[in-house]
Amino acid sequence: MKHQINIEDGRHLRSMKTRNKIINAAHHVFLKEGFQNTTIKQIIEQAKTGYGTAYGHFKGKDDLLIILMEDVMNQFFEIAHTPFFPATREEAKQIIQGQVLEFLKIAENEREIMKVFSEAIGLSQTINQKWEEIRQRFIQSITKDITYSQVKGLARTDLKAEVVARSWFFSNEMYQWEIVFKKNDYTLEEIAHTLTTMYVDAIYLD
Repeated sequence: MKHQINIEDGRHLRSMKTRNKIINAAHHVFLKEGFQNTTIKQIIEQAKTGYGTAYGHFKGKDDLLIILMEDVMNQFFEIAHTPFFPATREEAKQIIQGQVLEFLKIAENEREIMKVFSEAIGLSQTINQKWEEIRQRFIQSITKDITYSQVKGLARTDLKAEVVARSWFFSNEMYQWEIVFKKNDYTLEEIAHTLTTMYVDAIYLD
């Protein structure tokens, strides 16, 4: 029985190594070729594996890019899930500004693969749908934080939390893509401070 477990563990380990090798190869090819020009053939050649092996792990290049997208987005989600229990307006502002700045830093650090994501969102319905799911996760997280602030008497209650959350997310998303494509000359700190100040002044009570 122990021998059988060892064999199965060995197979699982080899399978995981192969899977990771294909993902790393896909990352390399996507960065080099972009989404549209990348083919499974290029990926398996880079990974030094076969079609059967690749398709045993992934459905196609869309599937591979989604895995890479989730990996990058998990960095953003870690920031979005920063504990948010402010006792004052100023404390809320400090937490929010810190989140925005870290969010923008990731966009800057992951610029090249984010460019591939942007291209793919416009070309693949599957990836576009995945991006919409990611958006909704962020909006739900922001809605939760706004609701907390409303319940604690820190934020206006005449505003619908989810509507505010959507507006706040899309403002941040716009600057995320501007940073990815180098469309402005402002520092990340300037953007984070300005966005946060406008947001906090709009919904938080004095």
